Amino acid sequence: MPAAAPASSTSEALRVERLTKTYAGGFQALKGVDLTIRRGEIFALLGPNGAGKTTLISIVCGLVNPSSGRVTVEGHDIARDYRTTRALIGLVPQELTVDTFETVWDTVSFSRGLFGRAPDPAHIERVLRELSLWDKRDNRLRTLSGGMKRRVLIAKALSHEPRVLFLDEPTAGVDVELRRDMWQLVRGLRDSGVTIILTTHYIEEAEEMADRIGIINHGALMLVRDTAELLRELGRKRLSVQLQQPLAALPPDLAGLGLELAADGAELHYSYDSRDRDADMGALLQRLHAAGIAFRDLHTSESSLEDIFVGLLEETRA
Repeated sequence: MPAAAPASSTSEALRVERLTKTYAGGFQALKGVDLTIRRGEIFALLGPNGAGKTTLISIVCGLVNPSSGRVTVEGHDIARDYRTTRALIGLVPQELTVDTFETVWDTVSFSRGLFGRAPDPAHIERVLRELSLWDKRDNRLRTLSGGMKRRVLIAKALSHEPRVLFLDEPTAGVDVELRRDMWQLVRGLRDSGVTIILTTHYIEEAEEMADRIGIINHGALMLVRDTAELLRELGRKRLSVQLQQPLAALPPDLAGLGLELAADGAELHYSYDSRDRDADMGALLQRLHAAGIAFRDLHTSESSLEDIFVGLLEETRA
């Protein structure tokens, strides 16, 4: 695993300031993005296809030139200190870009040399063992499964001991078991001091893994929040009441309370803002009792990150 982070006066791993990118055809992929990533956190960047995620990553990694703005990695400007910043960054691309005729050991060792790092077989061995690739070290890449090839991409990205690791859809196309293994690996990297920035289409992956979440759409960063805070602030709760006898319609006394009949009249649903301290469930249940409605069970549920994400995107289309 990467060595301990060097001493620094800043707790910021990455700072993006007023970043824009307009391609030759006039398409504006990024529109004044401002973003700060804390050292040692897992940050998930969410957005639909074409939102600007890959363009942002490509600029930070030195693969695409910005139209304007500034990016620093651990205090180093990516334009002025290109070699330094590139050596600080590891990138795991979404595409499986590997030389299929090379062995696992050779391709990972070669990646380390590309960054001018001296050979370190012990480090390469540690990385391969952590990724369950040690037994495959002499295998040619063409003989590996898709999941193992993706592990090799991660090993290549870690070969030069980066401090910031970008994972672009790291679990795309892998089975659930392997996805869980990768989540465990990412947590281990974070615990060792590596800053992780991941893009994902799996909402549950971001909810499970990320310390903070950013949502980008149409080239603009819509929001950045701590994951728990985002769920708390933008989430909604729903009370579901299972009735002893189905209702054909709501009694007039309950009109205007926001109640909805469901399950052919066998359930009542009530949605409310999770931040609303005035939502008195006891008073609501008393109103149901006063209206002669008996119930046999009730439960509450909260919005998932997917619900929040979809809702925010719908707001931008309105």
